[in-house]
Amino acid sequence: MKNAARRANKKPRTAFRQSLFWDVDPKAIDPKKHAVYVIERILDFGDDAEVRWMWNYYEHALIRKVVEHSRVLFPATRSFWGLMLSA
Repeated sequence: MKNAARRANKKPRTAFRQSLFWDVDPKAIDPKKHAVYVIERILDFGDDAEVRWMWNYYEHALIRKVVEHSRVLFPATRSFWGLMLSA
């Protein structure tokens, strides 16, 4: 419960790297509305800071759901995060 309250108070990231979202305008991305898209990109291409932000911003159950059901994640990404989230 404490983590959920902390996440609710987290502010969305103000700017995403253009190289992470090369196919859209990063300023137009809403981290809540486009959560699955943001999580997929960060899991596949994110740097340490972006992964840390994602881990603290989104519920871990949502990240796990994306890993299990995404049709765009690289197989190596799915395997790695599947192991990380099963611990």
